[in-house]
Amino acid sequence: MLIDGTEYLETVKANFVMVIFGALLATSTLPAMAAIEPDADPVALELRTVMLADDAAQDEVNRWLHDFDALAATNQTTSASTALNQRIHARFDLVRQSYEHFLRNHPDSARGYLAFGSFLNETGDEDGAKTQYENSRQLDPKNPAVWNNLANYYGEHGPVTNAFADFAEAIRLKPDEPVYYRNSAAIIRLFHTEAAAFYHLTEPAVFDKALELYRQAMQLAPENFLLATDYAESFYGLQPLRTDDALAAWTNALRLAHTTGEQQGVELHLARVKIAAARFDAARAHLAVVTNTAFLDLKNRLLHNLSVQEQLATNPAVISTNRVLPPANPPVPEKPVAR
Repeated sequence: MLIDGTEYLETVKANFVMVIFGALLATSTLPAMAAIEPDADPVALELRTVMLADDAAQDEVNRWLHDFDALAATNQTTSASTALNQRIHARFDLVRQSYEHFLRNHPDSARGYLAFGSFLNETGDEDGAKTQYENSRQLDPKNPAVWNNLANYYGEHGPVTNAFADFAEAIRLKPDEPVYYRNSAAIIRLFHTEAAAFYHLTEPAVFDKALELYRQAMQLAPENFLLATDYAESFYGLQPLRTDDALAAWTNALRLAHTTGEQQGVELHLARVKIAAARFDAARAHLAVVTNTAFLDLKNRLLHNLSVQEQLATNPAVISTNRVLPPANPPVPEKPVAR
């Protein structure tokens, strides 16, 4: 069921952000249209037509949302929001009807259910998407994409143990797909306590398992910047921090950065790790190259932390001037309100 009103609009906008910039997880895997040859059977060609219409609708709505954001800057969106909601509903309803019509005529099309599920997921109907993924898996349990998509659903909605198992099955079915290793690593890292119980591992061993999955993904996609940053960020979850490993990971990410923004973002991470390792001069050098205004707030916070840590390193007594002292009369905790 599609979400109504402004909530629907925000959901669609959020999904487009995920498509453009990526998320913690690669959210869904569509059947590859390029794999359908021009002389394929009529059913495959019919599905390809529906999927192309799906792509066209997504692109069109994306343009509408871009125009809406431009209008929002002028505070003229009150009536435009309602009209845009209606246009989005109508546009996506046509695609939904096309998928439903196709599946009524071809109820044994595993690819059709998978494509329909991906469409529903991208337009905010995640429960509906799960149903279609399950239909697809029942017809073709050897397709790793459907296991990956179901794992992503369970990673968000639970039970997370299903996500662990389904990502593992996707990897087993297609061990040369880096996305599946990356997704599995991310969910294990995020739900490390549940993963420790599921895999019968200690917490440190769980992080080692996630790191190994990331490394396997990187072997398959060694030039993937986002994958490299995911791997490098994983070290923040380890205590004590594995400084040399973290710095090696961020240095590799810096090598893969394509834009100035990506490069300066990595410089901030290198500075953060070196501050934690008391390599203050090196940290200051990393911060000095950060000029992007989007990063200035974080840069200033790191500079402040750098200054504090330098003072602590040279004069531990200065800690008394940097900590927040409790108030003279601590407030009485409020009683929970019955609801």
